[in-house]
Amino acid sequence: MLSIDTLSPEAAEAALPGLAALLHACVLDGASIGFVLPFALPEAEAFWRDGLPALRSGARRLLVARQEDRILGSAQVGLAGPPNGRHRAEITKVLVHPQARRRGLGRALMLAAEAVARAEGRTLLILDTRSDDAGEALYRALGYAVTGVVPDYARSPEGVPEACTFMHKRLPVPAHQIGT
Repeated sequence: MLSIDTLSPEAAEAALPGLAALLHACVLDGASIGFVLPFALPEAEAFWRDGLPALRSGARRLLVARQEDRILGSAQVGLAGPPNGRHRAEITKVLVHPQARRRGLGRALMLAAEAVARAEGRTLLILDTRSDDAGEALYRALGYAVTGVVPDYARSPEGVPEACTFMHKRLPVPAHQIGT
């Protein structure tokens, strides 16, 4: 049975090996998520370990999708921001293990991330993705609009400069926030 949970900082630390394995598999499969080849498993674990302070401070939420205790996917919701930006959240590092793709897991993670953002009173979501990637199609299907495209924004795992599409989605303002 598949479950999607928001991890506490302690649970995230305990899950470091599974999170590292997920990230490593995604990068080796060609995901353009901030890393270039060669990419070793210790680098993947260091990425997650370096993110623990943001979880502890409450600036970030980490969601994981598990099936029988195996981490098959993740998404992060960045909540930090200056006072004039606390209405928005950034969705980052939406990962689905290559062996678990095309089963609706990315969609489920995105919907869970949106629920977290809504619960935090966020009404604008932003994200970026490699242009023309499968993720872009998913985000469009979920109602995200293209904000703009930046050519040669990031390098692929193979080191090739690629365009990046920035997207946004407005969430309904919760009734308790109307007029405040």
